[in-house]
Amino acid sequence: MDKKLVLASSSPRRREILENLNLDFDIIKSDTTEKVKDGELPEHIVMALAVEKSLDISRSLEPGRIVIAADTIVYKEKVLGKPSSYEEAYQTLKALQNDIHYVYTGLAVIESGSYRKIVTYEKTKVKIKKLSEDKIEKYIDTGEVWDKAGSYGIQGFGSTIVEWIEGDYFSVVGLPVAKLEDILFKHFNISIL
Repeated sequence: MDKKLVLASSSPRRREILENLNLDFDIIKSDTTEKVKDGELPEHIVMALAVEKSLDISRSLEPGRIVIAADTIVYKEKVLGKPSSYEEAYQTLKALQNDIHYVYTGLAVIESGSYRKIVTYEKTKVKIKKLSEDKIEKYIDTGEVWDKAGSYGIQGFGSTIVEWIEGDYFSVVGLPVAKLEDILFKHFNISIL
């Protein structure tokens, strides 16, 4: 029997967060192309992408499944995506070091069949420590940068370069758990605790 919850993501971090909450869920990766329009506000970007992912998956499911989708971006004057080269990762980390940036995570929860949906976002302020060129290179060499927006992950080795955060840690990881719990309970009668 299929589980009621569906995570519309192949992110190992999002999967681990839901597993740590002891939730029973299926994973179905959305193949939507992530498009960002110039001048779009970061909160609109992440909410729109989360909605696209959740709708993409919910259309193929039988009624009554609850699809959870999220999208995370790092923002400092512009969207800093996942690096495609060593040089891009280096330049991104160099731009982030010894300064503040914001991590936005959009969250969409939709019920297949009825298409009842709740969409929101979380914004977290992050300060990266002052980093030497050597420290940046060593961090890139860990391999953590490759599938991470902004070329870092707050968990793992990335925790050593983050000086502080103001806001939701789990949102920086990729899934705002407190908001998800509220949505599941208030709108879909699903209790995590």
